[in-house]
Amino acid sequence: GDSWGIFTFLCAALCNLPALPALNCTEELGAGQSIQQTYDLTRYLEHQLRTLAGTYLNYLGPPFNEPDFNPPRLARAERVPSATVDLDLWRGLTDNARLAANYRAYSRLLCYLRVLDGQVGTAELRHRLAHFCASLQGLVLSIGGVMSSLGYPLPAGPPAPSGAPPASNDFLKKMDDFWLLKELQTWLWRSAKDFNRLKKKVPPAVVTLRLEARGF
Repeated sequence: GDSWGIFTFLCAALCNLPALPALNCTEELGAGQSIQQTYDLTRYLEHQLRTLAGTYLNYLGPPFNEPDFNPPRLARAERVPSATVDLDLWRGLTDNARLAANYRAYSRLLCYLRVLDGQVGTAELRHRLAHFCASLQGLVLSIGGVMSSLGYPLPAGPPAPSGAPPASNDFLKKMDDFWLLKELQTWLWRSAKDFNRLKKKVPPAVVTLRLEARGF
């Protein structure tokens, strides 16, 4: 009957399994997961910097803590990597070029922040700066991990800013600090958009099917 026919077919199929190609399923995490983690860390740093910037600008005092204070960028501030690049030009870069620019910028900004940390007079602000520096160091390492997972080489690290000439007066020193925070805010805002676009291009997990022929 029909039941006996089905049983016979199943037995024949089981007997011939060794001669069929084996289907292996391997899950490659890596790039997509690393991009998601980097995006999350960037958004966390954005939130963290908003609190830190407000506290630090109050520490600097007026006019730096006034909402409408928007000074022109001085020649001294050019030492800080600028994020004020035309958005269409920035989006026209390759993923590798944008990641390398982010990696270099945050490495250099981190150097400036560490110098800043050693000059702050209050213990609470030093603690906040140290915590932010640790998070930013994590972001640099995370961007490096994304680049490695995508097969991109890491760019050379920037020189430390310790040899830069000091500001000639207190106002210029505060101006340097103001522009450092301002550029950090812009970099993090743009980086969040970069990694949000990148994570849409690279899924968090890719399932790869591989056929291994056996018995042929």
